[in-house]
Order: sequence, then C-alpha cells, then structure tokens
Amino acid sequence: MTMKTCLLTALLFLCGAMAGVQAQVMKAADLEKYAKEKYGDKWLDAAANLAKDIKFDKNQSLTYQQVIEAPGKTKQQLYVMLNYWVTATFKDKQAITLNDKESGCIIISSTIDAIADHTGTIFRYIVNITPIIRIDIKEGKVRVTYTVQNYDILKVEDGGWLGALADKDNDRQKNQNIYSDGKRMNADKTDRRLYDEQWEINKRYPFVEKDAQKRTCSKALVMTHAYSNAILDKIEEAVKNGLVGNEDDDW
Repeated sequence: MTMKTCLLTALLFLCGAMAGVQAQVMKAADLEKYAKEKYGDKWLDAAANLAKDIKFDKNQSLTYQQVIEAPGKTKQQLYVMLNYWVTATFKDKQAITLNDKESGCIIISSTIDAIADHTGTIFRYIVNITPIIRIDIKEGKVRVTYTVQNYDILKVEDGGWLGALADKDNDRQKNQNIYSDGKRMNADKTDRRLYDEQWEINKRYPFVEKDAQKRTCSKALVMTHAYSNAILDKIEEAVKNGLVGNEDDDW
C-alpha cells in the first residue's frame, strides 16, 4: 500500500468519524442509501431532475423551508422539546450558534464531512457542506429554514486514478516527504497537493451545463438535498412526538 493510499484511507476514516461526531441526524451510509432509494442511483439524472424544482434565494443560496403545525402546544413546550432534540443531535456544542428562548429561535451551523467523494482522472474531490439550520418557534407552530451556499472542497492533486498508476510505476512511496506525517488540519497549505476550494452551488452542474466536475456536483447536490429532507423529517418527528416519545407532562 502506497503512502498516498494510506493518507486517503485515513482521510476517509476521519471524514466519516467527524460526520458522526458533529451530527447524528443520519449516518453517511444510511443517507446515501436513502438518497438512492428516493432519487435513483444515477447521480447525473437524479441531480438534473431535482434541479427542475429547485429555486435559489436572493443570496443565491440553496434554501428549503417548512412550517410544521403543532396545535395545542405552547411556544414554551416546543422550545424545550426542540432544544432537547438539538443538543442531543449535534454533539459539537459550537454548532449551536444561537439559542434564544425569548425570541424562540435556534440556529445551528454544523459541517457534514464527505457528503460526496469522487475520484477523477487527475484529482480526487471530497465535498463537505455546512448547512445553516434555523428553527423559529411560535405558539402552535415551528418554521425550519435549511440553507447551503457552497460546497467546501478538499481537492487532492494526483489523487485520481492516473496518480495511482504513477505511484505504482514510479514507486513514489519511497519519498518520505510526500504527505509528511499523514496529518492535515483544515486549510493547511503545507502540502502543495492538498488544498481547499469553495464551489458556489448555483454555478455548478446541473444549474450550469458545462462543468468539468459534473459527477462530483451531481452526487453533492443529491446528497445535500437528501440531508435537508432528513433534517426536516427529524424536526417534524420531534415536534409531533418528542425526541424519545415520553416527554409529555403525564408522569
């Protein structure tokens, strides 16, 4: 196994672990299975179909909004219930950027690592997203707004299949300076072949036909959309039935 293979394996493991730590809404494997069942396993076609009904907000962000009716439940009851769900779901406490009981507003910003991963000819692209989830609470109703503006990209140069062939042919693993100690923090530029990019969703496929990273962006859009559905479904479930189903006052 080459040094590069070791690093890429470690990156995947780390991404999966971080996704599990930060947000327990749905595991990555379960989310992909859910997306395929709902939209099909052909990412290009699924993304093109979704794009027909997607509209961007005034900031050119991908935004979904849903109002959940909760008749008979007070603002206080809904706040306690949703605060319980949020703190139990998002293990990274820094993800909760606003928690205002008086105004009835909770805002979460949590990065979902490796929501899509594609190995191309030369590069490998690992896509992360950081949705902003805003929960507004009133008497008898809750409004959820889910917004994503960019794909955050870990772009691995020579991480494509040609790079793998070159590694095999040239025995590059003998060069101990490649990937240094195999560790990379966010935005670390010490290795020239590992660097970050931000892709604006509205300027990528399927919203723009000519895109060199069609496959990467197709899966990223479908998975981002699927995650929004998972979030909205979980919040609706929490509003209607509580987190574990026994949070009523009859005890």
